[in-house]
Amino acid sequence: MAAIISDKFRIFNAKQFLESLSEGPNATSAERTRMYFFVGRPQAWKAYVEIHSANSTAFNVGDEVYVGTYGSTAFRGTISVVYDNALLLTDIFGASGVNSAPTLGSTLKGRTGGSGGSDTGATAVSGVYRYATEDVPPLPLDNQTEKTGLYDEIIAAKRINDAYARTVIRRYNWDLVANPKFDMWKPDYSATPGSGGQIGKATATGATSIADAKFYVMNSSYEVFKCLYNGENPSNATGQNATEEPVTTGGNYASGTGLYTESTGAGYIWKYMYTIPTDDVLKFLSSDFMPIVLPADATRTAVTGAAVDGAVHVALIENGGANLPASQTLYTAIKGDGASGVVKFATDGSGTITSSEIQVAGSGYSYGNVLLGNGNLFSDAGLSSAVATGATATGAIEVVISPKGGHGKYHEEELNGKRVMTNIRLTYAEGSGDFPVDNDFRRIGIIKDPFDYGTTTFATNDTLSGLKAVKVTGASADFIPDEQISQTVTGGTAKGTCVSWTLDSGSTTAGVLKYIQTNDAHTDGGVVRAFESNGSNAVSGAASASSGNVDTGYSNSLLGSTFSSGLANPEIENDSGDVIYIENRRLITRAPDQIEDIKLVIEF
Repeated sequence: MAAIISDKFRIFNAKQFLESLSEGPNATSAERTRMYFFVGRPQAWKAYVEIHSANSTAFNVGDEVYVGTYGSTAFRGTISVVYDNALLLTDIFGASGVNSAPTLGSTLKGRTGGSGGSDTGATAVSGVYRYATEDVPPLPLDNQTEKTGLYDEIIAAKRINDAYARTVIRRYNWDLVANPKFDMWKPDYSATPGSGGQIGKATATGATSIADAKFYVMNSSYEVFKCLYNGENPSNATGQNATEEPVTTGGNYASGTGLYTESTGAGYIWKYMYTIPTDDVLKFLSSDFMPIVLPADATRTAVTGAAVDGAVHVALIENGGANLPASQTLYTAIKGDGASGVVKFATDGSGTITSSEIQVAGSGYSYGNVLLGNGNLFSDAGLSSAVATGATATGAIEVVISPKGGHGKYHEEELNGKRVMTNIRLTYAEGSGDFPVDNDFRRIGIIKDPFDYGTTTFATNDTLSGLKAVKVTGASADFIPDEQISQTVTGGTAKGTCVSWTLDSGSTTAGVLKYIQTNDAHTDGGVVRAFESNGSNAVSGAASASSGNVDTGYSNSLLGSTFSSGLANPEIENDSGDVIYIENRRLITRAPDQIEDIKLVIEF
């Protein structure tokens, strides 16, 4: 089928995303979408290999695991962590070099002492393998298993409301070194179809669609202008360099039309669109993107209200021709489905068109033609004094029809707003402790419509904790973030990874231990066992050697967690809602005096 997904569809999706954040009468209504930005993955990125059919000899941390014949092995790595059904590896190497991969179903062998050592006798069959290092995070997988497991590693989430989201477009500064030439807005740019046929038109900078064109600019006062004319003429088919910064102050700016016209150089014509307010500059202006202000912004509404549907502001000389009335200033009507449009142009001594411009913009045009034959030329703007044209006269002028509604009517459509930026600021231990400051995170993302824990009720709080917690008393030492913790419980051993340890005010032995549990790292006998409210069985840290008891009498809210008998669940129901965005990245370290300003751009 000969079909495309148009940019209008992408723009529509971006607008729908923004509109969904404020639809409906209240935060719990079915019409509204509750979007949450989350951070997660406190533990380090390492290569992961699933193992099964292991023999009775254990793999050991610090040993190597390999495939094939050691010395000419197809795969080799150093064991960092041993789980029941998986290994975490570093220093991956093999016949193909770094980042070699074991073939699914390969036999893995354990070895101690490297080239001068010997096999340990440990063997297993390799399952899923996934390469990762702290510098090379793994690419997220778009499957249900990955998304379900993601919930186990969420640290905290923060609500995205409409105040923290904007449509954004690529940023182009007024900088004649970086951006000497701009494209002019035209409705007919396109690539040449692969099937042949009509030849597409490229912009001055070589773009084959208006979506990819450089046709607007942000000046030094955060005013955004759209380029309507860039000096294109028969001698400069791809336009010319700009010379004057467009501004809304000064004699070159016409406030009635919103047009800024260069008085020097190529005669660029710019259309004022809006001014980015200070708050949006701080939240949504990045090195690569700039925001489109909200529809209610005063600078935008003024432009929107002044837009004229079907007005014509640019007349291009397609061909200068010859033998038109010589050395004259002439006028002609714009023919089409609109009204009142008039083109003004000048000729030299041979009757060749030397310049053209719009005298009257008119309105209502969806197409327009300029006829230069006898009966169409006049010596006055009122088109009352006809000028005869000889039979040999030639020349061509193209008028550029404005977008639907006129320039400045529909900002998102005109500027190709197919991206949305969310700005999330994490301020210290935000949410009364939902966002701990003594660990790092390596994953960010967005969840749509999660539930409150243990319910089917949409979450509406500004922040949510994704961590489990134990209220500990009598700790022999401080627990260490990222260490393994455990407790003897009914049926076996509960295991977890410490994310945060915070002492109670004035105490050296009592505090809140927040942790995660995942089904690959914390199983015991094939089961992830819950920590128990049992004051007799201590919670222990493997690296810190700390040991403390569950404060079974504690039932209160502390550091963003609500405790019952010394234990607290997350505030997000596992696997609820929809994960619509995932990004794995290098670690971001938090600190008590640090604020993270995270700008996330989603392209539809």
